Amino acid sequence: MNKIELLAPAGDLERLKTAILFGADAVFIGGKQFSLRSRASNFDLATIQEAVNFAHQHNSRVHVTVNMIPHQDDLEGLDEYLIALDAIGVDAIIVASVYILKRAKALTKNFEIHISTQYSITNSKTIQFYKKLGADRVVLARENSLSELKLLKEHSSLPLEVFIHGGMCVNYSGRCTLSNYMTLRDANRGGCAQSCRWNYEIFDQKTTISDEKVLFSMSSKDLNAIDVLPDLIKMGIASLKIEGRMKTEYYIATIVSAYRRAIDDLYKGSLTSDAVVLAAKRELLNAENRETFSGFYLSQPNRSGHLYGVNGANVNQNFVAKVLNYDATTNLATLEIRNHFSKGDRLEVFGPTLKPTSFVSQKMINSDNEITHRFFKPMEVVLLEVPFVVNEGDFVRKSLL
Repeated sequence: MNKIELLAPAGDLERLKTAILFGADAVFIGGKQFSLRSRASNFDLATIQEAVNFAHQHNSRVHVTVNMIPHQDDLEGLDEYLIALDAIGVDAIIVASVYILKRAKALTKNFEIHISTQYSITNSKTIQFYKKLGADRVVLARENSLSELKLLKEHSSLPLEVFIHGGMCVNYSGRCTLSNYMTLRDANRGGCAQSCRWNYEIFDQKTTISDEKVLFSMSSKDLNAIDVLPDLIKMGIASLKIEGRMKTEYYIATIVSAYRRAIDDLYKGSLTSDAVVLAAKRELLNAENRETFSGFYLSQPNRSGHLYGVNGANVNQNFVAKVLNYDATTNLATLEIRNHFSKGDRLEVFGPTLKPTSFVSQKMINSDNEITHRFFKPMEVVLLEVPFVVNEGDFVRKSLL
């Protein structure tokens, strides 16, 4: 059995490199054309080439989203773009249009074609349909339960990809078309206004029935499928997808490394499934900005899977610094500050080659070369004594323990 693929998001080249270095088997990115997430940085062709070169040097793959649902005037330049992606050497494209699929099959010969989750695939007959058209993989609807996934796997003739973490942004369990209706910003062409997370007044006829202090909102909690990770591996799912091309470098590093470690530990079998899941749950909390739940995997979501009356977004300030350098003779790490912390705080460092390792902050030197007891200026370059070797690119955060 092939080892399951861990597929991570990246909104720019720096985040792509982070995802790969922290353990992603593949990364999905958006180009400047034909891609959703219009507010993401996205990649021009030259940067896609650089991304592919870096990924292949690290035995990883690059999937490019060509997943816009195109209107008539969106199709200009499509053929040239597909041919360019093929020449660059991308490993797969993700499509949400039969026309784009057919053009890719007619014009290219190297990359795979994956069917986007926007098609909301929930049955094997649809999978067979796309196989006949030349698709190489399908990204299933987020609304499938574990039992339904098992049936799809038994009857599927294509590799299956599922989402395991992040926002539940999809048109009928998400509420994406509200954006089109209320703001004329097309969610399925990258302009979603996140209308599901707005606060609303509720009216019964002309009478307001909502509480002025707690207005109504109706967004889904974010997906966290760590509880069913052993089941997904056991049933032979091909790829596990993390949502979040708009997310930060720290978020990507944390989520990818947590799932990477969990997947590797499950394959090695050195720990029980329960122990692996528990350890991963603790790690994932370090990057949680919104409440999470298991999506549709274990049951039909009820009230507990939604956020009512509050927007549900919190600012996670665990991430405090990024390592720029380390002097092993003085034990001083050069850091770039992101959030405040003080002398005596318990901190934790983790990186591509360093499991989360904690220590108590002691010697602190600010950018004026002064001993201090607190760092609080974002992007200030400082020195911090760290009693073990850390490396450029490692992340420093406050310990939750």
